Amino acid sequence: MKIIHPLLRGVVIGIANIIPGVSGGSMMVSMGVYDTLIDCITHLFSDFKRSIKTLLPYLVGMLVGIFALAGMLTWCLSDHPLPTGTAFIGLILGGLSPLMRKIDKRRVNLSAVALFLVFFVLIIALALSNPANAQGRVEVSLSSMLMLLVTGAAASATMLIPGVSGSMLLMLLGYYRPVIASVNDFQDALLGGNLALAGQQLLILIPFALGVLLGIYFLAKLIATLMRRWPTHTYCAVLGLMVASPIAILLRTDMAGATVVTILVSILTFVAGFILSAWMARSGAAVPPHKADTAPQSEPPQADAGSDPRVK
Repeated sequence: MKIIHPLLRGVVIGIANIIPGVSGGSMMVSMGVYDTLIDCITHLFSDFKRSIKTLLPYLVGMLVGIFALAGMLTWCLSDHPLPTGTAFIGLILGGLSPLMRKIDKRRVNLSAVALFLVFFVLIIALALSNPANAQGRVEVSLSSMLMLLVTGAAASATMLIPGVSGSMLLMLLGYYRPVIASVNDFQDALLGGNLALAGQQLLILIPFALGVLLGIYFLAKLIATLMRRWPTHTYCAVLGLMVASPIAILLRTDMAGATVVTILVSILTFVAGFILSAWMARSGAAVPPHKADTAPQSEPPQADAGSDPRVK
């Protein structure tokens, strides 16, 4: 029965990671498993048996959550793009206050402001490009597979930062809808016995999944170092990404044929997303901080390694 709790937590984390604006990292913190999972990831090879035993139930639960929600999100994005987009915008804006509190305003200087502006402009520029076709799907090619590898790595690495949504980054890069559509198509093809279509979708999902695994293991360590050494600059860059997100989502949202009813529903979904995200942010903030999170910023990086009893 001990496996049930990590499985259920994994389902919740998987659902959180698939919704733009909702942070899987924050969900891990709020459930009190963030430090445990990060420790297992960073010591995956040095303590393989223990790490796999801990991570596997969470991984299975996350896959269940992702596949369970993929169909509904595909339908929402296809048939109701504006209300879905405004719900995502509400989720993003509702979660800004915890990120703002993490920025030490005394350390904000010209370089930190420059990073904010660079990431703001970068996200808007990415939103003006569109890697997907008219049906919101990526064509299978060597270049698209390499790009899926890179975007999977970037999204999974940001996913581990509390308060930052990896799926939101996917949306800004233009790969959120294609990946969700491929997950849904693969599931439908597998259940319907269409192995040819399932195999075609695997050519999209496998590079993305490999990127996710690489990102979680390698880029997560880099991001952890940036957050520890230059927290103010790192959070300013993330803030630029977050503030530009609503504009980017609206630029990518099909508003053709929007009616008064659609606009009213979109306002309601925005408010609902904002309230839900703000509530989850407050719930996460109510969790007592972990020791790793309360370490002084001026502490040298080697102190972390020295505190680990396994490092000799």
